[in-house]
Amino acid sequence: MYPTAIVAKAIEAGLDVIGICDHNASENAPYVIRAARGTPLTVLPGIEISSREEVHLIGIFDNLNALAPLQEMVYRSLRGTNREEKFGCQVVVNEMDEVEGFNDRLLIGSTDIPLDRIVEAIHRQGGLAIASHIDRESFGVIGQLGFVPPDLPFDALELSYRMTPERAREIFPGLSGRTLIRSSDAHFLRDIGRVWTAVAMEEPTVEAFRKAFLEMDGRSAGS
Repeated sequence: MYPTAIVAKAIEAGLDVIGICDHNASENAPYVIRAARGTPLTVLPGIEISSREEVHLIGIFDNLNALAPLQEMVYRSLRGTNREEKFGCQVVVNEMDEVEGFNDRLLIGSTDIPLDRIVEAIHRQGGLAIASHIDRESFGVIGQLGFVPPDLPFDALELSYRMTPERAREIFPGLSGRTLIRSSDAHFLRDIGRVWTAVAMEEPTVEAFRKAFLEMDGRSAGS
């Protein structure tokens, strides 16, 4: 998943906007943004955080400055050191596909931050708070908690490629009035663009996404 390869694959798949959301980390985001300069692809920086409840949720931002305070909060609450022989190499790669360094934190682990506090922190920094892969048994909000807390102001709920919005509304309670989106959640190049969400907007900004999600409220997002 080198930055240049991510950009090339996203363009090949016909995507206009992607988010770079590593688990509990964001060091690779600026390099993918740089790799996309001069191309038709917009790259938004983000992070996929694991909450105290082991629920995964995504924060997506317009720029790295908005993301930085959230990353600091995550690192302050993340315990443990990566075991490369068990969990793999956590490499940081620049826009020239050169190794910049390694992240030794246990990024596969969970923070000790409650879910509601993470959503609040994302919004405080102007970001989008999206519940990750809610149709998965592990690490999705429904799988971990049994339901989507009605008082949690997620901007959208993400479905994996395995699930359609129509089917999700049939089998999961509590999705009425919620915006459902689909994304590839790509961990490998071949998965980039497997599914997507079509959003009509004048410019690819967080605020434009927020408004579009509100208009999709309670309906199936195009994919």
